[in-house]
Amino acid sequence: MVKMAPRLTFGTQAADWQERLNVDRLRRERADKARAALRNRGIPAILAARPENTRYLTGLKGPEFQPALWYVLFFAEGEPVVFHHAGWIHHYPSQVPWIKEWRLARAWLNGGPGPEAADAEAKLFAEGIARELVDRGVAGEQLAVTGFDGRAQRALAEKGIRTVDGMPVMLDATETKTVDEIACLKMAFAISDAAWAAAHETMRPGTRDVDVSRAMIAAAQAAGAEDVPPCRIRSGPIAFDRAFDNTGRILNYGDLAYGSTCSLTYMGYKACYYRTFSVARAPDAKAVDWYKRLVDRMDRVIDRIKPGNTTRDAALEFAPASKWGLKDEAELLTLEIGHGVGMQHYGYPIINRQWSLDHPQPFKVGMTIAVEGREGEAGIGAVRLEDAVVVTETGAELIDHWPRDEILVAPRG
Repeated sequence: MVKMAPRLTFGTQAADWQERLNVDRLRRERADKARAALRNRGIPAILAARPENTRYLTGLKGPEFQPALWYVLFFAEGEPVVFHHAGWIHHYPSQVPWIKEWRLARAWLNGGPGPEAADAEAKLFAEGIARELVDRGVAGEQLAVTGFDGRAQRALAEKGIRTVDGMPVMLDATETKTVDEIACLKMAFAISDAAWAAAHETMRPGTRDVDVSRAMIAAAQAAGAEDVPPCRIRSGPIAFDRAFDNTGRILNYGDLAYGSTCSLTYMGYKACYYRTFSVARAPDAKAVDWYKRLVDRMDRVIDRIKPGNTTRDAALEFAPASKWGLKDEAELLTLEIGHGVGMQHYGYPIINRQWSLDHPQPFKVGMTIAVEGREGEAGIGAVRLEDAVVVTETGAELIDHWPRDEILVAPRG
């Protein structure tokens, strides 16, 4: 039987009378882990774009409607330099005293201004990075780079900057979570329960899947979510295997329907969370059997997640692709899987039969992992379940709390 992690004792707001999230410690310990990851690889700096990287390294947000509108040059020794976007750069310095160095970001909007203009802008981008590397005394050394397009890479190379893939650095840094990071994840999953309650109340015959999704989004926002993408509902005969969602389909009496709160965020930390409901009546014997097999399989996988084991030990508990008449384990990618959760989706470790049997990764205390699977029949229906766990000294503990042992009937009776 799976074990539950301790529940949070506080809410989303700040307070002076109780120790809650310590955001200063959160930022500091993340930066310390990133510096350690750079030092361990012998790399003096990383140049990073994309919100899961920039926020992790600095605690800052920014515009993300185009790639690489802002970015961070983060050093193993010394303070980072933040290259921020028009508008933001004029407001931010007075709001975030922990960042000392600010520069204007150079961006070329995916090449929209034309190749000549984009190349000229990329040259300015690379010149700005080169100046900072010279000033820090690390010019000529390797620079880890992640989140940029090929034009950026070429411009850096033309300035004589030797680049290496920066994603391994970020994966190393985010592999395990601090106490505040784990609390942020617990909060994201707790907020998700408000969305599940809304789904439980609104799923009824005649209701469209998109209406259920909207109710879930509103409930999550009211509960304190920072960002809520569409809560993806799949139902009835198009639910297996997972593909189309939020199609406007009308839920029928007796349908199986499952949804997700994947990428619902709190403080930048993302939930990844599936639950299944039966619309207006108790699930039939076939659905009950599907769900029992699914829960049993997920429980066995979770039981294997503990220090001293590897992802191979856990992956062996997933059924092979041949169980469903498939020929390649890649046909189950993201369907039957365990994966790291945090600011990074699909961080370390990955648990599946596609990779883990031949390339196992060790489980470490402080890892946070989502474990998911499904059962069903094409054209008939499906059930789906996803839980998240934190790895402790004694094994994996669940950090989500919506009922998982049986399919709930919706709407709430």
